[in-house]
Amino acid sequence: MKAKTPGSRDEMRSEYNFDYSTAVRGKYYRRIMREGANVAVLEPDVAKAFRNSAAVNEALRSLLRISQTTRRLTSPSSGRAASPRH
Repeated sequence: MKAKTPGSRDEMRSEYNFDYSTAVRGKYYRRIMREGANVAVLEPDVAKAFRNSAAVNEALRSLLRISQTTRRLTSPSSGRAASPRH
């Protein structure tokens, strides 16, 4: 590791100084909401399993398909008690 030279500072370069007084809070919020963008933060262990957002979407769509298939297999009760078999 290099030793600091006497003239070096711990400050960022001038081009990285940002004037936060001109920042606009939520500048893109309405556009993002209108376009329907959703953001989900994955836990690190889950994120390791997926290489990109397309892989996450593919896995979730597969889960939805399985869920819909399972739902069709288990139809709701008709509300009538089953007749006893003798």
